[in-house]
This record gives sequence, structure tokens and C-alpha cells, in this order.
Amino acid sequence: MVELSLFQKIIISIIPVLFAITVHEVAHGWVANKLGDPTARLLGRLTLNPIKHIDPIGTILVPGILLLLGGFIFGWAKPVPITWQNLKNKRLDVALVSIAGPLSNLLMAFFWAILFKIALSLNPQPINYAYALLTMSQIGVVINVILMVLNLIPIPPLDGSRVVSSFLPGRMAYQFDRLEPYGFIILIALLATGVLSMVMGPVVNVIVNALI
Repeated sequence: MVELSLFQKIIISIIPVLFAITVHEVAHGWVANKLGDPTARLLGRLTLNPIKHIDPIGTILVPGILLLLGGFIFGWAKPVPITWQNLKNKRLDVALVSIAGPLSNLLMAFFWAILFKIALSLNPQPINYAYALLTMSQIGVVINVILMVLNLIPIPPLDGSRVVSSFLPGRMAYQFDRLEPYGFIILIALLATGVLSMVMGPVVNVIVNALI
């Protein structure tokens, strides 16, 4: 493939990135609504309008800087508000709401993988739309797999931590959840030291290769 300029990569990445974070958050709110918590729906967050979910720092600034640095790219959207007390079966429902986000990314990765196969069949060349679709769909697969794997890491407040917490005994869950104020700092430290990419990289590569 022809190497794209940074500007071209940014333009082609916009649609898959926005869909990845938007659908992820909507999935949390949609499942929560089905399980008895209408908070996200009442606040107008069950929408695919990305403007409702964009976090200026997590969605634009951080991924942009990481892209410029050529490092491991990740970001986040504004979390969909959920009133956990409204859920009927507290432990199970918390796990279901939490896993909905990563599961939505897996489904989107499959969707982009199908588009990737379609683009391949259209004889993609650097000057035609098939090549743009091929590149965009490849980015779509990668970004969704990264978001899925990242969010499954059991570090509060990532989705994986809520799934783990929901199955821990009461006191252990309480102690585990107390890590949440430090979760972002832990993630940044893991990213800065390269540990995050070393842990996630092989997993992401295996899944992406299996899909495309």
C-alpha cells in the first residue's frame, strides 16, 4: 500500500474513530436502559450523534498527540451516565452493562472487516475510492479491537474492572473499587513506560489478523 500523509490518515480515521467511541458509549446506555436505568435515555445520550459523546481531551487531544508521536493510540469519550442503583440484579446487571461497550467494539470490528473484504474485491488503487474504503475499514478494525482490548483490562474505571468487581465478594469488591481515583494515573504510567503496548499489542495483532 502507498504510505498516506498524516493529514490523509487523520481524515480517513475520523469516521471509524467517532463510530467506535460513540457506539461503545451508546451500548452501555442502551443495555442499562433495558435493565431498568433510564438515566442515559433521559439525558439524551442514547444517540449516535458523536457531538453528544465527544470529550475534547480524550477524543481529540490525546489521540491527536499520540498519532503525531507515532505511538500507541488510544482515547475515550464522555462516559454515558448510569445510575447503578436503578439496576435490578445489581451484580449481574453491572457486568452486562459494562461488557456491552467492548462487545459493541467487537461487532463493529466484524463490520469493518467485512467492508475490508469488499474493498479488496474492488481492485483498490491509490487513486480510487476502493483504496480509501480499504484504508478506512482497516483503521476501523484496528481501532475497535484496541478499544475492546483496552476496556477489558481490569483497571478501574475501565469496563473490565467493573466486570471483575461484580463477581468479587463484597469487601474485596469495595477494596478493588477504591483504586478508581488512581486508574487514569496507572494507565498513563503504563502507556508512558511502554508496558501497555507490550501487553495489548500481541493480543490486538492476533485479533486483527484473524479478522482481516
